[in-house]
Amino acid sequence: MFDHLGIVVSDLKAGATLYAHILAPLGYQLLERHRTGPGEGWVVFSTGEPQSPFFVLAAGRPTFWPDSARAGMSPVHLCFSAPSRDAVDRFHAQGLAHGARCNGPPGIRRAPFYDAFLLDPDDNNIEAGTYLPD
Repeated sequence: MFDHLGIVVSDLKAGATLYAHILAPLGYQLLERHRTGPGEGWVVFSTGEPQSPFFVLAAGRPTFWPDSARAGMSPVHLCFSAPSRDAVDRFHAQGLAHGARCNGPPGIRRAPFYDAFLLDPDDNNIEAGTYLPD
């Protein structure tokens, strides 16, 4: 449904490190880094396949935000599609090992969907999930 999605974080270096670890089990890798100024810029995660969906993590105030907008003031919920139950488990473990907080351990909440939840340092609720076979 989406071509790309982006969120803004307060610390790009810490965010890029965390997201690189939690997205790796899901098949995403950090493909691009852009710096636009001190403490500002963005990174891009994708599978690397041509024209595949991508995820942007940015710091600073995007030009399309109003002056009053700040990272972490309106946390978002994102759910990344995982290729397997094991990938969900690794997503969660990597997040806990790299500064995220548990917001729901791996498990089945809405059968047959197996998922796990993390809170990043800006309190964004990051989920990974997979549909289990019947």
